[in-house]
Amino acid sequence: MKKLFPLFLSASLTLAAESVKPLPIGTAAPGFNLPGIDGMQHTLADYSKADVLVVAFLSNHCPDSQASEGRVKKLVEDMKGKSFALVAINPNNPLGLRPDELGYSKYNDSFDEMKLHAKEQGFNFPYLYDGETQSTAHAYGCLATPHVFIFDKERKLRYQGRFDESRFADDSSVRSPDARNAVEALLAGKEVAVTETKVHGCSTKWISKQDAVAKDDERWEKGAVEVELIDAKGVAALRKNDTDKVRMFNVWATWCGPCVKEFPELVKTSRKFGLRNFEFISISLDDPKTIAEVKAFLEKKHAIVPDKLKPSLAKEGRKGNAYVFSEANNEPLIAALDPGWEGAIPFTLVVAPGGKVVFHHAGQVDGDELRAKILDHMGRFYTPETAPKEKK
Repeated sequence: MKKLFPLFLSASLTLAAESVKPLPIGTAAPGFNLPGIDGMQHTLADYSKADVLVVAFLSNHCPDSQASEGRVKKLVEDMKGKSFALVAINPNNPLGLRPDELGYSKYNDSFDEMKLHAKEQGFNFPYLYDGETQSTAHAYGCLATPHVFIFDKERKLRYQGRFDESRFADDSSVRSPDARNAVEALLAGKEVAVTETKVHGCSTKWISKQDAVAKDDERWEKGAVEVELIDAKGVAALRKNDTDKVRMFNVWATWCGPCVKEFPELVKTSRKFGLRNFEFISISLDDPKTIAEVKAFLEKKHAIVPDKLKPSLAKEGRKGNAYVFSEANNEPLIAALDPGWEGAIPFTLVVAPGGKVVFHHAGQVDGDELRAKILDHMGRFYTPETAPKEKK
């Protein structure tokens, strides 16, 4: 491995995802020369001493990939002392990721944030970045994260596909440890029984997907916002939260400097969790007569409703998630939302289904802290209860 000087040049390749196909079994391992989070440049030849080499495409953002991390680390630990090596490669370019595709992760898929994610999760294997050119992902035919390629001593491909069949982090959910089975068979000098499996997880984020990201940005920038009046009784009903959504309430006003300053962080939070069961509800303390000005402000700040939420709002008989408080006295609002709140704005409250408090803060919020608290509650991976349901 060579010391990395400088990191790498910007030389983006536009790769069509439709043209990518996984390596056929028996193919020689394509070479690579990629920067690692350890500050070294890694090549295929650096792993030549191992009889078995696993090239695992993983990422920071994908819940399936994050769920597999513990089992990947366990495999590496169990293979200590054996002629085995595993190297992980992040194939994704951050420009190909929409904000709502980061709803299961603290970090995006940039090289710098790979370092933070790997440190927090205690990676015991090299973690390399291919997002700048994505040439290695294209050469191997990486379809998703996780996607695993296992090579023998001659560096011929003997297995490709999923790490195992489970989308969940719970080890007890695994019934078919495909990658481990292939590694153990090769180390024992045996044939791999199952050489190919279908992958699952998040599709590779090719830089060519930046056009779709731009269209999503445009939709948010041009979206309309519905604003309604609400009284304390209406707030209490929302605060009760008899839905399956996490709700983030923010009490604010256009004449409140800290409120205006923090608002982009609230919208960023709404976008991040836009594919999850999450809702941002804004309650303005502006004069109800100025509802048009409130609407204009919210549209300027792009505080629209994510598409995923629209069916649930329609079912609840609501036009949107933006309100102006209609009563002259805000004490009923305090009683309905949080009796511990002193009444000063901005005020932010996050509640789980059933109304349990996840986060509350008086004053301007720190966006990173807010999103971290929400993610801690909602989790980094799918569970049997939260996994997206397959379409029939």
